[in-house]
Amino acid sequence: MAEQTTSAAIRAGSARDGQAGRPGDGRPEKADSAVVRDALGVGVAVGLSGFAFGVTSAGSGLSVLQTCALSLLVFTGASQFALVGAIAAGGNPLTAAAGAFFLGVRNSFYGLRLSQLLALPRVVRPFAAHWVIDETTAVSLAQPTRRSARIGFTVTGLTLYVLWNLTTLLGALGAEAIGDTDAWGLDAAGPAVFLALLAPMLRTSTERAVAGIAVILGLGLLPVLPAGVPVLVAALAAPAVLCAEGRRAARRATGKNPQEDPQKADGRQGEGR
Repeated sequence: MAEQTTSAAIRAGSARDGQAGRPGDGRPEKADSAVVRDALGVGVAVGLSGFAFGVTSAGSGLSVLQTCALSLLVFTGASQFALVGAIAAGGNPLTAAAGAFFLGVRNSFYGLRLSQLLALPRVVRPFAAHWVIDETTAVSLAQPTRRSARIGFTVTGLTLYVLWNLTTLLGALGAEAIGDTDAWGLDAAGPAVFLALLAPMLRTSTERAVAGIAVILGLGLLPVLPAGVPVLVAALAAPAVLCAEGRRAARRATGKNPQEDPQKADGRQGEGR
């Protein structure tokens, strides 16, 4: 799904240790009803955007069965939109699948954090892994205790999974009923939803720089590279910006004039005489 608040939630959640939810850890309790309310809000709000995916997927040439199978088995919106978008543009299915795969890799990192926080029984983990996405991670890491994190994860995952798949089916059926989705402009529904979900994430200059460079790379290479490949190249914006930020920080840390330190040392020696 779209990555609205996950990065911030992970930074906040990483301050906790593996003992989340233990009595006496100093974190205030949160009522179960409040956790359920917040989780339902996220699940319903994002789950309804499955309609846009259903329309986009059907408009790209996939059947209703194929569209529903993607939501049931893949269940990560950004990867699903990337896959059907590349196919709609005439891209190679393998290239489209590669782009979708790389977008979904982030969920494995979420899983590493959630495995410590939720501490679910081993028999449950393979099933819970299917719900490890941006929204469930954000809701879980925002909770003060292990119990509330488990409730938030379960309610968000269940609500979002049911609604996402239901609205995917409705969107695909609606797209088949109206015929040519391009004529109605519905081919832009997927990218519009994705941008609307992405925009709130761009809070810092680094994030905006990554987004800007990715857009330039993606659009600039679109006429000269096969469909789906510009998306993969645009992913290089993140390491490029982070590398530049690291060098800038290093220069700030060592940006003093090297001649200043000997002068200060001479001054201190003169004061000691």
